[in-house]
Order: sequence, then structure tokens, then C-alpha cells
Amino acid sequence: MTRAPAALPPAGLPGLDPAWSRLVAFTDADGVHRTVHLLDGADAVREATGRDPVGVLLAVHGNPTWSYLWRTLLPRAAAAGWRLVAPDQLDMGFSERTGTRRRLARRIDDLGRLTDALGVTGAGGSGTRVVTVGHDWGGVVSSGWAGRHRDVLAGVVLLNTAVHQPEGASLPAVLVPFTTHGLHTAGTTTTDAFLRATMATARRPLAPGVADAYLAPYRGAARRVGVGAFVADIPVVPGHPSAATLDDVAAGLSAIGAGTGGPRVPSLLLWGPADPVFRQRYLSDLRARLPHADVQRFEGTGHLLVEDVEPDRGVAGTVVRWLQRLDAPSAPAPDGEPAAADRAPLWSALRDRSEDDSVAVAQLRPGAPAETLTWRELAARVDDLAEGLAASGVRHGDRVALLVPPGPDLSALFSACLRLGAVVVVADAGLGVKGLTRAVASADPAVVVGIERALLAARALGWPGRRVLAGASSGLRRRALGQVELLADLEARGRALRAAPDHVPLPEPVPSDQGAVLFTSGSTGPAKGVVHTHATLQALRDAAAHTSGLGRGDSLVAAFAPFAILAPLLGATAAVPETDVTKPDTLTAGALARAVAAIAPDDAAPAPVVFASPAALRRVVATAADVDDAGRAALARVKLLLSAGAPVGTDLLAAAGEVLPRAECRTPYGMTEGLLVAQTNLTELQAAGEGEGVLVGSPLPGTRVATSALDDRGRAVGPLVEGADAPTGEIVVRSPLMKDHYDQLWDVQRESVRGTPGADGEPGWHRTGDVGHLDAAGRIWVEGRLTHVLTTVAGPLTPVGAEQRVQRLPGIARAALVGVGPAGTQQPVVVVETTGEAGAPVPGAAGVELVDAVRAAAGTAVPVAAVLVVAELPTDVRHRSKVDRTRVAAWADGVLTGSTKADSPVEVPA
Repeated sequence: MTRAPAALPPAGLPGLDPAWSRLVAFTDADGVHRTVHLLDGADAVREATGRDPVGVLLAVHGNPTWSYLWRTLLPRAAAAGWRLVAPDQLDMGFSERTGTRRRLARRIDDLGRLTDALGVTGAGGSGTRVVTVGHDWGGVVSSGWAGRHRDVLAGVVLLNTAVHQPEGASLPAVLVPFTTHGLHTAGTTTTDAFLRATMATARRPLAPGVADAYLAPYRGAARRVGVGAFVADIPVVPGHPSAATLDDVAAGLSAIGAGTGGPRVPSLLLWGPADPVFRQRYLSDLRARLPHADVQRFEGTGHLLVEDVEPDRGVAGTVVRWLQRLDAPSAPAPDGEPAAADRAPLWSALRDRSEDDSVAVAQLRPGAPAETLTWRELAARVDDLAEGLAASGVRHGDRVALLVPPGPDLSALFSACLRLGAVVVVADAGLGVKGLTRAVASADPAVVVGIERALLAARALGWPGRRVLAGASSGLRRRALGQVELLADLEARGRALRAAPDHVPLPEPVPSDQGAVLFTSGSTGPAKGVVHTHATLQALRDAAAHTSGLGRGDSLVAAFAPFAILAPLLGATAAVPETDVTKPDTLTAGALARAVAAIAPDDAAPAPVVFASPAALRRVVATAADVDDAGRAALARVKLLLSAGAPVGTDLLAAAGEVLPRAECRTPYGMTEGLLVAQTNLTELQAAGEGEGVLVGSPLPGTRVATSALDDRGRAVGPLVEGADAPTGEIVVRSPLMKDHYDQLWDVQRESVRGTPGADGEPGWHRTGDVGHLDAAGRIWVEGRLTHVLTTVAGPLTPVGAEQRVQRLPGIARAALVGVGPAGTQQPVVVVETTGEAGAPVPGAAGVELVDAVRAAAGTAVPVAAVLVVAELPTDVRHRSKVDRTRVAAWADGVLTGSTKADSPVEVPA
């Protein structure tokens, strides 16, 4: 092996300040003096803060990168008072080429001796706080160091790494060519193929010069010996020389997570889920070892997640924000609402009606009798399934994904999982294959329960978890499913266990236990997993009872999956109409009438409630003329209409009221994070008249609402203002039914409580991402989404008010107000979808008369710069109601700059 001295990096590498580089000598275990190159932020801290560092970030790179990986973290950490020390490991980067083989144990020892030489540890390190940061092999080495230096360890940060290779698990396919005998040396050392393959894992183009900077220390085979040695040190076979060391590192990390042998220190896991090397199983292993760790997944990023996201939003910014919260105090839970322990368990209504033989759930099917469950049957199925799932190995806290349409099976499964203490994962098919795959993979369920179509997709797409089939399957499709368990078998097993004379009921979960992970619609980016506890779900149930008046003996026609599940928890019968709930605009007035008739066959039956999204209501109104006399009579029995999921226009609600002539028409306001925040009704909407936005009503009891004013760049930075006349800004809510947190999105969760008492630990706060204001009566008016606010020379401009005024023009079906141009000087552009009454619209620039009419109607502070026409505005896939203004803005910008043809469609997201 060739030896070579350490050296400083060449000048001019993008983003690397030469002042950060140092050469540091230490004595290794053999008594040999070694020299490493490292980045040191000590002087940068003093320059940025005028003070000595508050602690050390010991950042260790992996293979085949070098300390250049941490160039964006150093200055940001320095500004926060933290000294970054990032060595190039020996035989790597610009450190010394030792001419020796350095296996994992030696590398961990080298790092300890280096930190002693730096005075970070050892006699000079007394009182120093150290947070380790490691990526790839650097995660293993830094974890090994952390386990041996618990006296100074203040935190652990890991990025896409692994400390354990499951027995029998295959090596990631991308590594196989580089570990194969005969190819290893050629791929890692003789050529730079391994380095270039690593650069190719970047999920966005690397900035100019960055790839060359990563390659700079590895020019020539003699400089790449360490790269090959690292690959050879992967313990892929039993008895590998580094296997025992890796086991020790894994055990040490588990000890840190358990708080044995020293304090349990804060930990942060940052993950690029598209990494071809470190897949979900490695993140799951790390989470099991560090169960208290904060987790931030960066969707769409891969192995080089440091490079895949802009630094302030990505790794560097997240690490610094996490460091700033290490010593943040926690606030006690506030008074003001019933304690979670005082609320009834979620399954209490099922237990109360377990001897009732009336219908609990009915799922209507075209041309076939409705599938039904009585209360007695539902209660028994819940208990049987809970016992059966537990007997099959599902443990308290395990996640179970339910890919089952609303109806008897879903209602029973949802409550069974809650009763068992499993965590239900709900991600609807409306997310599309890509979105659904991303959601299920991130939730990492132990079990996936699904219908045939869902399980075929689960197998084909490699979703995690063992599979359980709900419903029928036969022939080639059944064989294509592979190894699956049958839901009916689990239920039968549970029934037998419950019948045994020595049966002991399952212990009940407590209110603080996680109950469900519900995924958002994905209308403003990748769908986010929202974690609700039993306590927040209990609060939701109770708020739903208040909002809808539903209780024992009542009934609900649910054209929206969450409320189909919720009704039985209230003791109310649920009927699911003949519609695809993933496509709400397929609900017809006839299907709605048949669902009403199924649970309210005549006027003697209790009058039902209907819940439907705005898209479903539009279809119901459009097909009302097709309903026969019996159907109209059924629709006339409805006492209450609830519609939510997107802003509901007064005209639509009034038209729906004509189809349901005896119904009070209400529209609740909420989000996946907190499904019920406020509500209003048709009478209030009509009396309120035109306003700047959509009136969504008064906050529900126990709910506090404030706004945070916008600055000139459309950022919500103002202090919280509660009560009447709160100005336009981001709507901020505190509610007992608000989410516990976002799943594996630590930084997103942090932002969602920024500037609220929630940032100090008070539960129930949430920045909604909606913008709006409160009127003199304290009612909420929604003016759009924060991400859709235009930033003009006259200040921020919210879109909804102008859109509503434009939509009142003859021939306009929908309108979207978007901004085109640089932030701060954006020009308002209105894109309209016409009603088609005068024939098919011609996409592109609108005619002069329409432009003049739209400009006059919009009434914006900065005049509308252009008006464009499209055949159809894209909407979200869950509700088919929320216009995707981000996509519209990109299309409009392309049309106006000439990069997009005017007749090209505004594509609906997949």
C-alpha cells in the first residue's frame, strides 16, 4: 500500500472556505504519529458570535466522501455557537495515506485519539458538550465513538447509515458489484466507478463543481485505496473481522437509547428515503435502538441527502434548529378542557350497544343487497379481530395499514386495532400509486390489511409488512398475492381464544398511546403522516358529536371515509353509498337517496345526517333531476347536511339544500391535523354576504384561534393575535383534538408550532398553513393557503377573495389567482375554467372583453397582468375540490414566458 502525507485541499472548491482547514497530528494505537485534515469551526464561532463555542459537533463522513460533506453545516452551526470538527478519516479525503489496513475498530480508536489531541476529550475536554454527526460509514464510526465517550456526549445525529445487518438479509443490490471478488478492486480502487456511482445517487443535479470537489482527493488509484478498504470492511459474511465491532457499536447505540451506562441523550435521525443503499429496514433498526429519537424524513431525497435539499431547509438548517431546542424547557399541559383520562374509551359506544341487533354499518353495492353488520356483530368482530391480530404477533404500538374501503370490514378493523393498542395507518388510494407507496413506506407498518387489489400493489411495489387479505380472491390473482394471511382466519382464531375458559382480556391502551397515523391529501406537497393519540381521537369523537348531533340511535350517510369510521364510535349507524370514496365526484343523487333509504326507510325512522365533500355535492346537484319520486322522498328525510374538505361556496350549499329540502346545511372547517375546528351554516353564510375569503364559522367550544400577520414576502412572522378583528395572516389553532405530531417529520412539526406556546411544549397548537382573518364577531374567514400568497410590490395578496369575485362572472366555472415573476414583485395572473356553455374553451390568452371583466371583478391592489383560459383547472386527488395553484402558477409562467405552449394542459397530479 502506498503512503502519502496529509495535505490541505486546493483553493477554489465550491462552498469551502480555506480558513476552515487544519492539519492535526495524533498518535495512533501503534505509537505511530498520524496526521489528518479536518474542518474546524472554532474561529468561525468566535467571528460569528464573539464568544467561545457552546459545544462541539463531531461530524464524520462516510465512504467515499470526505469532510467537504459538512461545508454547509459549519457556518450555520458557528452562527448558533457550535464548533464543527469534521475530520477526513485516515486514508480518505486529504488525510494521510497510511499504507495500512484500518478496519472499523481501528477507525473508532483513531477518532478517540484525535479528539483527545484536539482537547475535545481527555484531560482537556472537561465540561465539553459533544454532539456526534455521522453519515454512511461515518454514522457507524461516530456511534462507536459516542458509546465510548458517554461522559461528554450531549447528542447523537445520524444520516442514512446502519449499525446492524439483519441475519440473512441480502446486501443492497447497488453494492453487490463493488463487493464481488474480481470486481471489487477494479470498481473501487483501480477506477473511480464507486465514487461516480455515489455522486449519481444525488436526487437533484449537483451544483457546478461540487461533484469534482468530492472527487478531488481521490485522483489516482493510490489515493483510492481507503475507498476500497472501506467497502471490503462491510461485514457481509459470518466471521468477518469487523462483525464483532459492528455488534458492539449497535449494542452501544441501544444503550444510549435505553439510558444504560450513562444518560439517554437527545438523538436526531435524518433520512433520505430514496437511498438505494440504506433502505427503510435500517431506519427501522435505528428507531428501535433510539426510540426517543426525533426523526426527519426528507421525501424525494436519497443517499446524498445533504446535497438533495437546499441547506437551510435541509440537513444543515435542521441540525442547527434541533441544537437550539436541546435545552428548551417543556411547559405543563394547560387547563381548560376535559382531561384525557375523563373521556370514554373510543370503543365505549360499541360496548354499550353490544347486545343490540339493529344495523350498525351498511355498505350499499350496485345491483346487490347492502352488506351490513349489526351492533352485536360489530362489537363481536372488533373483539375477535383484536384477539386474532394479537395472537398473530401484532403487538401494542405496532402499526397496521388498512387498505380497505369504507364499510363493515374497515369499521371493525379500525376499532379492533385501537382496542389492541396497535396504531392504525390510513392512507387513501386517492394519493395515487406513487403517493400511496411513499406514505406506506414511511409509516413502515408491521402488517398491511387490504383487499385483493391493494395487496397486489403491496407485493408489486415492495411495501413493508406482512400481508392480510380482507375479502375474496381466487384463481390467478390469488396466486399472484403470494403468501398472505386471511382476515377471516384471524377473526376465527380470536373468536376461539375469547371462548376459552381461561381467557384473559387484552389490556386497554391509555389516552397517551398513539392511535392512528392519518395521511394528509398531498395537495400542497408530499402527503404527511399525522399522528393522533387515543386522547386526540377521543376529543375528535366528542367534537363530532357536538358538531353533528350524532349519538346513539342516530344515523349518518358517509361519503367521506373518516366519518364512515367515526359514526359507529358515536353509537350512530353508518351507511356508505354506492360510490368510490377515492373519487368523491362519482356520488350521484340517486346513490345518495338509496343510502338514505337504507337507514331511514320511512318518516318514522330517525332522520339521518349526510356528510359529503363539495365535489360530491356538485355531482349530487347535477344529477338531482334523475331521481324518482321515492328517491326525492328519501332525500327529504335528511335533517342535516355536512360538507367539508375544501371551501364550500354559498351557491353550492344552497343548491344542495334544494336537493335536501328539510336539511340544515352546515360546513365544518378543519384539516387532517384537527378535523373539526369551526363550523358555519347556510343561513349564516347568506347573511354574511360577500367578504375577503370564505366564511368557515366560529371556533368550536374549547378551541382557540389566532392569526400571525404576514410580512412583505408572505411569511407568517407576526405575533399571535386572538379574538375579534385579528388581521390577515396564517391561521393558528389550539384544540384538544389537534394532532400529537407529524410522523418522522421533526422539522415540519417544529415549524407547525413555531411562535406558539406549543414551541415550549404546550399541546394542541398548530399553524394550519391557511391564511385568513377573524371578523368583528370572531368568525374565521379563509383567504387561501400560505404557499399560494402572492408577493407583489403592494405587499402580500391572498387569492380567494378575488377568485370568488371572478367566479361570479357569467360563464366562469372556477378561477385561480396566481403570482408570476420574482418574489416581492409578482404580477397577478388569473386562470379561468369556463362553463363550456358556448362550446369548448380555447386554452391560452383570454379575449379582450373577458380580460377587462376579470380585471374589474378581481379588484386587486395590483391590477391583474394577464387572464388565461384552460379547459380544466387541476384539483387535489382526495377531495377533487382544492385547485392546485402551484401547478397553475408554473403553467401560467411557462405560457407567458413562451416556454410552454398555450394549448398544453395544466396536468392533474398523478
